[in-house]
Amino acid sequence: MIGPPGGRPGVRRDGGNARWGAADATIGVVVRPEPYDGPIARSLVAALIADIDERYAGDEEPDDPEAEWALEVADVTPPRGVFLVAHLDGRHVGCGALRPLPEAGAGVAEIKRMYTAPSARRRGVSRAVLARLESEAAGFGYRRLQLQTGLRQPEAMALYETSGYGRIPNFGRWAESDLTACFAKDLPRAPTRRSGGRPRQRAAGGGRAR
Repeated sequence: MIGPPGGRPGVRRDGGNARWGAADATIGVVVRPEPYDGPIARSLVAALIADIDERYAGDEEPDDPEAEWALEVADVTPPRGVFLVAHLDGRHVGCGALRPLPEAGAGVAEIKRMYTAPSARRRGVSRAVLARLESEAAGFGYRRLQLQTGLRQPEAMALYETSGYGRIPNFGRWAESDLTACFAKDLPRAPTRRSGGRPRQRAAGGGRAR
């Protein structure tokens, strides 16, 4: 569950990172932003929830299942975050989201909603989405990414471990969970540019540094 092409670094007008252009292609995978409240996002998130429910069937339910899946649209919309959809062979086959995580400190964001449809697994979909999320995060000014996955999602854990993420203590509502694995990765600083001016570092979340 859950190799950008060339192009000059930059910042899109919608607040995203345009280093890879309008779409990213990795062995046929195309990754694009989509509105989180749109039909494509709803379809993929529903498939993700069904997948999680199947993997963890019989386990104790969270205290508040609705809160477990709550995600504010504004938090996954530039300049605070982003929701990405992976397309392969003309189908939307995966997704991932980035949102601010202020309780973890300034400049920290959280990766959410990583999912790949079963028919598209082992084709680089999640890796392409994760790489694009990291690029977007750096463009927004975030310096560290954290995420939560589960011990019954070994392919997700392998993806993060091979992408430079390290295990950290469980955090948030998952702090006491025996089935949860949390990871983090520090990002290199990525300066943004004034129009026609010198590079500057944008504050996480799209606002001015204070």
